[in-house]
Amino acid sequence: MDEGYSILMALFAVAILCYAGLMAIFKDYKMLPYRARVSVQPKDEKRYMVQLSKVVALVALAPLLSALVGLWNIFAALIVLIAAAVVFIRIGTKLMRDVE
Repeated sequence: MDEGYSILMALFAVAILCYAGLMAIFKDYKMLPYRARVSVQPKDEKRYMVQLSKVVALVALAPLLSALVGLWNIFAALIVLIAAAVVFIRIGTKLMRDVE
């Protein structure tokens, strides 16, 4: 079972992508955890949820890329996971700047 890491990361990425899809479809602000709802009070909740779902889907690509690299080398997969997460979160913060 050398592919255990890759399978786990792929399932994790699919779960996050499903959550992002539900956020985009329903646009319900109450889907966020309570702590996140308290700290952020957007003016347009539906637009905020659509943008946030894009960011969540983008960040879900990090474990997916890591799963693909994990089929080749587990140590490279960990490096890809960390580097991709940092890059995608940085891109996500730029996407969320336009939403209030």
